[in-house]
Amino acid sequence: MKEETKGLYLAVLLSIIIIFTVNYLFPAQKTSATPQPEAKLPEIAAQSNVDKVVGDNQPLTVAEIIENQQRIPVQNSAINGSIRLQGARFDYLQLAKYKQTLEENSPDVELLFPAGSETPYFAEVGWLSNDTSLKLPSAETLWTLKGQKLTPQTPITLEWNNGQGLKFIQTISVDDNYLFNITQTVENNTQNPIVLYPYGLISRVYNPEQQQSAVVHEGISSVINGDLEEIKYKDLKEKKPETFNVSEGWAGFSDRYWFSAFIFNDAQDNNLTFTNNGNNSYQIDYRGAPLTIASGAAASKQVRFFAGAKEIKLLDNYTDNANIKKFDLAVDFGWYYFLTKPFFYILTFLYGFIGNMGWAILLFAALLRLLMFPIANKSYESMSKMKKIQPKIMALQEKYKDNKMLLQQSTMDLYRREKINPASGCLPLFIQIPIFFSLYKVLNISIEIRHAPFIGWIKDLSAPDPLTISVWSHIPLPSLLDIGVWPILMGLTMWIQQKLNPAPANKDQARMFALMPLIFTFMLGHFASGLVIYWTLSNVLSILQQKAIMRKNGVD
Repeated sequence: MKEETKGLYLAVLLSIIIIFTVNYLFPAQKTSATPQPEAKLPEIAAQSNVDKVVGDNQPLTVAEIIENQQRIPVQNSAINGSIRLQGARFDYLQLAKYKQTLEENSPDVELLFPAGSETPYFAEVGWLSNDTSLKLPSAETLWTLKGQKLTPQTPITLEWNNGQGLKFIQTISVDDNYLFNITQTVENNTQNPIVLYPYGLISRVYNPEQQQSAVVHEGISSVINGDLEEIKYKDLKEKKPETFNVSEGWAGFSDRYWFSAFIFNDAQDNNLTFTNNGNNSYQIDYRGAPLTIASGAAASKQVRFFAGAKEIKLLDNYTDNANIKKFDLAVDFGWYYFLTKPFFYILTFLYGFIGNMGWAILLFAALLRLLMFPIANKSYESMSKMKKIQPKIMALQEKYKDNKMLLQQSTMDLYRREKINPASGCLPLFIQIPIFFSLYKVLNISIEIRHAPFIGWIKDLSAPDPLTISVWSHIPLPSLLDIGVWPILMGLTMWIQQKLNPAPANKDQARMFALMPLIFTFMLGHFASGLVIYWTLSNVLSILQQKAIMRKNGVD
């Protein structure tokens, strides 16, 4: 006989192992974009002095670096920072709505850092030429500023004359959130036409070992002509530079909650390249199609630059109103996009209604249980009948212990007489699995849940329960054994639920299944506390529903 409990827990265990293994080994590669043959680009790195990112000098603090530099202040309701006037480089940006920690005086999250700091992370745009005698703006160019401060109401203009008859102009504006618009213009006052290539780059130093969450993609994220392309840092280390042709899309560096990217909406292709420069230094750069500028004429190139938080509603708004296609895919929704994104919107709706994300998660759990009520009822009816006929099953096992074929036939005959479907108990489980992992993903990717409190000691629903055994007992324990109160409650509810199910007749199986609540307690003990709270309430509601069905069927 295939006991109901065996099928139930074995399915859960195998499903978790399979899904985590697949997500770890094969992150969601949703792309059909094919890398173009490697193109020989002009020396972008040489033009922009990117070699300054990694050096032998001792890194300085950001304050020390920017103290003596000429800078253009940048400010709106979402960001604070400055653009380095020399080189017109976007290299210092703070996110005003987000704090680094839960501490009262925690500083704002810092996204971009200047060259010379410990982890440089910056962006710039400019021009390239095959004419080596032509003077072009570089990272050393000191621009002339028209304007005082970059805000949504006050764009700025930068100008530089190369002394050879070319005037370079950059006009930069910013919206109320994280989107910059950069227009590069060249005025040709020479006697001859010239050909220039617009370019842009994002360069950063990042140690992949510092990744915050193994289940969230961190690395390069891009949508190239409609196709999602994701490359992890460790994979980029093992590859040669990859080059794509892109006329529409975006590309940048993606962290768990933060993101930077260039956005393209050109009629012509841009050569987009992803490069590992060594020493944990990575670069994304593009070279646009050549622009021929006639004598006495001017030409412009426009590009947008995003640097900020992965606010899903905002990214959707950019998709709808700023023509940035699939910009929401900067968020790693995973394999269950069709569930994960709706779950996010349901949770945020409930949060807006209740005002606390923890209670929103609990209400979400209750609504899911209500939605699954008819299916669960059928399952628990079957399990109650299974438990009621358990003595008859054990009698058959004793009677036909030496004849497995006859035992199986007699057991199935018993099921038919009692009108029991032994497989029906697994249906709610298989429905719960994608729900569980979609919610798990939501709690890991949604910046709206970062630092969201519940009640009591739960100050961050995206982090594990902080009230662990070592905290309340002051006994240092290995991290695997150091679990919080909510995981223990979850394990207890799982154990109670297990006791309501038919017990396996095989003693070895019974011992194995008895350990399952303990195994899940330690495993989920290091998951986001919001997920553990959801699972605990779901178990409690299941217990109440199952007890009611058992009482209805006369089962103790």
